Amino acid sequence: MRKIPKTNIKTPKIPKGKGTKPFAILFIIALIIALIAPQIRNTAQFSDEEIALNTLENRFLSGSYSEVLIDGNKAIATWSGSEVSEAGVTKTRRDIVILPKNDSLTDLGLKHPEIATNVLVKDNTSSEFWSDMLPTIIAFVLFFIIAIILIGRMGGMANNAMTFGKSRARLYDKDKDKVLFKDVAGADEEKEELAEVVQFLKNPKKFKDIGAKIPRGILLVGPPWTGKTLLARAVAGESDVPFLSISGSEFVEMFVGVGASRVRDLFSNAKKIAPAIIFIDEIDAIGKKRGPGLGGGHDEREQTLNQILTEMDGFDNDTNVIVMGATNRADVLDKALLRPGRFDRKITVNLPNLQDREEILQIHARNKKVESDVDFHSLASSTVGFSGADLGNLMNEAAIISARYDEKIVSQKRISEAFERLVMGLRKKSLIMNEEEKKITAYHEVGHALVGKLLPNTDPVHKVSIISRGGALGVTWFLPERDRLLTSKAKYLDELATLYGGRAAEEVFFGKDFITTGASNDIEKATHIAREMVMRYGMYEDIGRENYAGERVSGNHLGVSEEKSSFSDETMKKIDAKVTEILNAAYALAIKLITKNKKLHEQIATDLLAKEEISKEEFDGYFA
Repeated sequence: MRKIPKTNIKTPKIPKGKGTKPFAILFIIALIIALIAPQIRNTAQFSDEEIALNTLENRFLSGSYSEVLIDGNKAIATWSGSEVSEAGVTKTRRDIVILPKNDSLTDLGLKHPEIATNVLVKDNTSSEFWSDMLPTIIAFVLFFIIAIILIGRMGGMANNAMTFGKSRARLYDKDKDKVLFKDVAGADEEKEELAEVVQFLKNPKKFKDIGAKIPRGILLVGPPWTGKTLLARAVAGESDVPFLSISGSEFVEMFVGVGASRVRDLFSNAKKIAPAIIFIDEIDAIGKKRGPGLGGGHDEREQTLNQILTEMDGFDNDTNVIVMGATNRADVLDKALLRPGRFDRKITVNLPNLQDREEILQIHARNKKVESDVDFHSLASSTVGFSGADLGNLMNEAAIISARYDEKIVSQKRISEAFERLVMGLRKKSLIMNEEEKKITAYHEVGHALVGKLLPNTDPVHKVSIISRGGALGVTWFLPERDRLLTSKAKYLDELATLYGGRAAEEVFFGKDFITTGASNDIEKATHIAREMVMRYGMYEDIGRENYAGERVSGNHLGVSEEKSSFSDETMKKIDAKVTEILNAAYALAIKLITKNKKLHEQIATDLLAKEEISKEEFDGYFA
């Protein structure tokens, strides 16, 4: 196995004299405290008065002192049983005598042997020294430790300043974090495209002999959570090469030039360990289209992008470094980034199909204790539109729910419960409706389900519920039977009638004056669909087969993009009239179907009020 050379950054040495100034200041502060500490201590405990020697002798003979401490030419006499109060602080009274340097007080007790047994006279110089100096020594040691810590931090700040422009890319451990194509379920076409990159990294001579060049950049485009990063890591794992990963936002800083410096460092490190793969996630963070230059074009993001373009152009043919990028917004990328010679290949990573979803669910069930009779095929059929990450989250949520109920194994019931929680939201037990609101909600939801069941181009009803979930008081859940790539005009029209089924049921059973706000979200969705049919998809000849949804016009006088309509006010009036016509027709169809099946509607609504939920099988039973 080939060893990867180390690219660790050495800690820079602090120039001579630069680090001594803070230490010197702290040393002086510690010395001053050491000198004044005994005085502070004595001042805090005692009330001292300097007196003459004869006064001391008289008081000594009269027995006023409890103790006399003699230290060379200095005598400290402590009064017996005498305390004074100064500013609320109680202090012991002491008399102090200081003689000239050559005189001594050691014979004070010998001069008066008659009271030597009554008054303690001793030499306590050593104990006095340690009692005074111990706090000073402790303070000095503490300041010395603080000085060392501060100097170490200053050295760390110097290191951080030196590494500010270094790359923050993470180098994955090829053995510990290895991912292979077999670990990526589905995406067969994407893996087939990337297999050529693996072959080039493994055996570049095979391609060079025939004159083929390595693709310098590969762009993975697709919706979020579809496994773009996982595919890039699988390429590195299959090729057995180093994998450097970084997010596009990690290049950008508030200081101009830092991003470009990090790009240079990243590519320099990659060349040292080549062959290697550089993976830039969310590359649109730095790769957006450059503006017209009005107001200055030397911002940090543009400099970073320019440096990436330069580095990708600067690759030698013998440098086996491939740049892989991932984005879900390829439309905003700069054209210079997408031209041949930079990102040569663009691979679209789509949402998984039925077979892929079943394989992904089985992969995420490997490390979980799952019942053997769990129907992954049925679950995959129900999860149309789920990404790989969504499916992983589904299995994890099922495991969490199982653990919450102290269950040792994940059952089909818990997986279904997790599925409903992710799609419809958490049950709102605290949201309690009164009987009237509950009844209106039941008739409303059955209106959606009944209209959808009676129309030929809608998805099957999966569940009808009046249990509050998320922000809804009730829910009617339609699930597609298969993956759908195209949507017809007939399906859109039936969906519009289904969306209006709730409002239509309120009008039929409670009257126009008692319709509620419950249909606000339905009306919003219906209006959006109708406008898309007219303005974007060109489904009505009298309006025209043009895109009226608006177009982006970039580069006004402020250097920003603005949206303008490319049609007249007269056309806008026609569009509004057509949208109103479509929605009125859908509402009329919903009213007609509910009125025609009024008894059946009442029966289903009554059962829903009693059960609160009706499953697919129970609902289909009404039409058997």
